[in-house]
Amino acid sequence: MRTKARPATDFGVCLDNSGYSASLEVGKLYHVIPDPEASKRGYIRVVDESGEDYGYSAKRFYLLNVPKPIAHALRTRLDQRAHRPRKVFEPAARKMRRASTPRSTRG
Repeated sequence: MRTKARPATDFGVCLDNSGYSASLEVGKLYHVIPDPEASKRGYIRVVDESGEDYGYSAKRFYLLNVPKPIAHALRTRLDQRAHRPRKVFEPAARKMRRASTPRSTRG
């Protein structure tokens, strides 16, 4: 007989990114790193958009209790996404130049 996996608070959904719009996205799922010292002060440690973990006010997140197998799958997915190279956008001038080229000469 299988036993149920014990819930773990490993993830949080961002509810408020005011002042941190480059680091946090509202509605996005973030990996929460256990930090007893931070939690005593009302903070949680979160792996943000930079791929590094930082302390944020716990009020900014809705914490989720998920079973360990799901937490493992989500951590793996978020880790892969954090290590994926970011898409580099072309300069606007290059796009404009390409748009102004007549269709007959485009490759």
